[in-house]
Amino acid sequence: MSPLDTIQRLYAGFASADLPAVLAGMAPDIEWTEAEGYPYAGTFHGPQAIVDGVFIRLATEWAGYQAVPDRYVSEGDEVIALGHYSGTYKATGKSFRAPFVHAWTVRGGQIVRFVQHVDTVLVQRALQP
Repeated sequence: MSPLDTIQRLYAGFASADLPAVLAGMAPDIEWTEAEGYPYAGTFHGPQAIVDGVFIRLATEWAGYQAVPDRYVSEGDEVIALGHYSGTYKATGKSFRAPFVHAWTVRGGQIVRFVQHVDTVLVQRALQP
């Protein structure tokens, strides 16, 4: 399976809310970085830290949250996904749509690194009462 195939499977897992499929592609020592200014900003190490620090919060704090890739750029072990987030923040009832760029590194069929780039101003507007 190519690095691009690995990342496409991950997004398919996100789209179908299949957490085991999402986690299956992750290396045990994955480094996952959420952008500064994003509600879950920081770097998380290992799949369980990502589940606890990001995925559970997305599932409980948002309605209809989606990360949809529109296109990919892939070279060697690196995959870039360009897409958009959308969802409604439950605490405020406000929706948003924001573009993202996700930078992935895949080695030996496993995702070892993720770096998020996103227009955090658009996300923060949904969080404000």
